[in-house]
Amino acid sequence: MMLPQHSNAADLMRWATYASVTTALILIFVKIIAWFITDSVSVLATLLDSSLDVLASALNLIAVKHALEPADNEHRFGHGKAEALSGVGQAMFIAGSAGFLLLQAIGRIINPQEMTTGLEVGVGVMVFSMVMTLALLSFQKYVVQQTGSTAIKADALHYKTDLLVNGSVIVALFLTFYGWSYFDAIFGIGIAIFILYSAWEILRESIDLLMDHEIGNDEREKIANIVSTHPDTIGYHDLRTRRSGTRVFVQLHLELDAALTLAAAHAIADKVEKDIAALFVDAEVMIHEDPVNSDHPNDDIQVGNEI
Repeated sequence: MMLPQHSNAADLMRWATYASVTTALILIFVKIIAWFITDSVSVLATLLDSSLDVLASALNLIAVKHALEPADNEHRFGHGKAEALSGVGQAMFIAGSAGFLLLQAIGRIINPQEMTTGLEVGVGVMVFSMVMTLALLSFQKYVVQQTGSTAIKADALHYKTDLLVNGSVIVALFLTFYGWSYFDAIFGIGIAIFILYSAWEILRESIDLLMDHEIGNDEREKIANIVSTHPDTIGYHDLRTRRSGTRVFVQLHLELDAALTLAAAHAIADKVEKDIAALFVDAEVMIHEDPVNSDHPNDDIQVGNEI
């Protein structure tokens, strides 16, 4: 049984991708100006990051559009995994930018350059970038809470790293301007390593989704609690879960009293399906009813044994 998706979930996801692309384009423009004025490798780092944000966010926009398409005859489970594929693409973009940044930073360590002008411009651009990023993250957080979108969550993750990157660049600019020229490159290397870590986090989550990894234990425990607290159920087994885009798929065998009529067993299973589906924004729940002698239930099967 499927719980209908919130009517505005698709629109929220689309607006989140539009906001992401727009923000990245604005930040690229102002960072190009700052880089030309300061010639700072750490500013270049944030420029590269924002440039790849545009590519990643554009890929995200396409993936979200495809993921929101309804199931068809060739894709009976929908197109939700397009979000996970987008996450893999984003991780590759981000890792590539980190590698390029490492090369630039190492070159700057070998040939350090002092910054004599542009401190105010560089710091001003970084502060502006942080304000823009915070506004975007606030909207993305709301969208993820409402939709559970993997693609938007991945997009938000590398924008979160941007906050730390921009903050560290402000420190690097001050240190470089006042004679500590090596710190610009050192901060660039640190940023590159942090970006690589973020790429790995996105890649790992995307692979989990593509490989049909089980949903979190907290969510599975909630499913178990629904089954165990229903007055007419005896237990369950073979609980299987996976996530595809915003949709969660749940399958389980529900143990019911063998003396129940078919109609009564179906009514109980239908109620459990609805309660489980209500846990998620968009869910498809499939339950198989197993008859169990209520006087001698199967001792090998207990509620919650799979959590």
